[in-house]
Amino acid sequence: MTLTRRSALTSVAAAATLPLIRPARAQKPVIKIGVLNDQSGPYAQTGGKTSVVCTQQALEDFGVAAKGLNVEVISADHQNKPDLAVSIVRQWFDRDGVDMLLDVPTSSVALALQSVVREKNKVFLNSGAASSALTGAQCSPNFVHWTYDTYMLAKSTGGAMVKAGGDAWYFLTADYAFGKQLQSDTTGFITAAGGKVLGAAQYPFPGTTDFSSFLVQAQSSGAKVLGLANAGGDTVNSIKQANEFGLNNSMKIAALLMFITDVHALGLDVAHGLNLTESFYWDLNDRTRAFTKRVLPKTPNNYPNMDHAGCYSATLHYLKTVADMGAAEAKKDGVATVNRMKAMPVDDDCFGKTKIREDGRNLVPSFLFEVKKPSESKKPWDYYKLVVETPGNEAFRPLADGHCAFVKT
Repeated sequence: MTLTRRSALTSVAAAATLPLIRPARAQKPVIKIGVLNDQSGPYAQTGGKTSVVCTQQALEDFGVAAKGLNVEVISADHQNKPDLAVSIVRQWFDRDGVDMLLDVPTSSVALALQSVVREKNKVFLNSGAASSALTGAQCSPNFVHWTYDTYMLAKSTGGAMVKAGGDAWYFLTADYAFGKQLQSDTTGFITAAGGKVLGAAQYPFPGTTDFSSFLVQAQSSGAKVLGLANAGGDTVNSIKQANEFGLNNSMKIAALLMFITDVHALGLDVAHGLNLTESFYWDLNDRTRAFTKRVLPKTPNNYPNMDHAGCYSATLHYLKTVADMGAAEAKKDGVATVNRMKAMPVDDDCFGKTKIREDGRNLVPSFLFEVKKPSESKKPWDYYKLVVETPGNEAFRPLADGHCAFVKT
């Protein structure tokens, strides 16, 4: 074909009307973290919105943008209902592209989600639930138990009470997986030390606020120790009502899972002298104080406890792992991501240097504290005296005793 002047001009004009084609720019993979917890019920202060704040603090401290990562945090209230939690998480995985599930207090909820996370091959980092079954009979290669569990609490607080002469117990127990497991684990330490359990009262969870009839049963049992196998608002209400009944004059109270937020709700006039176990205390050392100083302006009325600290620590280590693997690879395979997390050393301001064991148990130290008298407290939230520190490799159930199916021992 002969190219005439007119056809050349026509071609140029046509080309000018075509859209400018540029090379396609690859989109950064979005890493999505879903914080699921109780935001309106008995565990709203022990986890709740402060867990979300601490998760976002990990993104800020890691500097995700500067490291080329695109990370989003979403959250929801599971209302302590396993069926609701399963529905939320399936939607998060199937529609919203969530890669990592975080916090999840209430052991019945956490246990219900194990199979969902494993089916979808995502990552589950739990800070808020306590059942030791999560790294035992119901373990998962997609799961890490970050902060505490019923075995550690039973050994630390329960063991200390038995050593101090509390050899006859009565339990007030939340009637679901966590309460039953905590009672069972503590009973093991009591009987091994030659003590005995004289009885137990299990109450419906959630929804119980009046514990008076259960406390009367405990008082008439002849036991030396009232073991509270509950947490959050239930623990606060149990201790308040026990104090009103004068039960604390005839029995020692063992708050087997109690947080600094619970002590604050009770006040030192009521809580002083209680022994409790946490794996984090804001005023423990320079690093815990530095972390708290960064978080506190965003949650000034709720100092971080071990659940909140666990959300920060778990998220920070996850982000380090994603950066090491590459976001695209981390999104592909939850088990591979958890395995890389286990292979990498953990180090942060909340817990210092720790190690994630083969079964998914993060071996944080445990600290047995005594709650201070009002006269001993010198500043806001100055509530604890350290009694005993137990290293992480001694605080938790031995690996072989958990019988985790995918662990070769």
